Amino acid sequence: MSISIHPIQMGLDTVYIIKGESVILIDGGDPHKLNVFQEGLEKASINPKDIQLIILTHGHWDHIGSAKDIKDLTGAKVLMHQKDMKFLDETYPSQPPGITPWGKVIIALLKLYSPLIRIPSFDVDIIVDDEGISLTEYGIPGKVIHTPGHTWGSLSVLMDSGEIFVGDLAMNKFPMRLTPGLPIFGDDIQVVKESWRRVLEMGAKTVFPAHGKSFPVDVMREAVMISS
Repeated sequence: MSISIHPIQMGLDTVYIIKGESVILIDGGDPHKLNVFQEGLEKASINPKDIQLIILTHGHWDHIGSAKDIKDLTGAKVLMHQKDMKFLDETYPSQPPGITPWGKVIIALLKLYSPLIRIPSFDVDIIVDDEGISLTEYGIPGKVIHTPGHTWGSLSVLMDSGEIFVGDLAMNKFPMRLTPGLPIFGDDIQVVKESWRRVLEMGAKTVFPAHGKSFPVDVMREAVMISS
């Protein structure tokens, strides 16, 4: 079964529409970006009601910001890991720890911005655990896998053909990074590396990050080896 991939830039994030026998969406983008999302759907010639599932790679504000609006528009179910459900109860969005010196600077700046951010509440229909789930029942040849490290409940979507959608398990966009590689902030960089070793063993070939363009997985294989 073949798939087509349709990226939509929604503020800081890129969300991905995956079309196979059915249609799913990965991530919800920044808040108040529904109009941008609708424009992206029109360019891809996709009816909003065709989207069956919204997979949130993790609970940070720039990945769930427009999830409610998209859920209301599409009627799709929302999927999230149980360990990241806590982010939905925050009055003000929390920021992850900085891993690199530059990451610490970015997070310090984002903390100044956090009190201005409001995330509309929404229901999560499918709460997964560390085992993840297959996507075959949604007409997509792939699976959702638990890839902790950036957050404890981070998820990735691995296609049978090797494309992997990783949220913030990797980054490839200024001001985070100038070249593709490991995230500059997260809960535990060693756990990030362990997650990468796992997905490399599972056959990942092409990385689709939430921040930046896709790139060959060999970049991450080298990054994990060098950074170990």
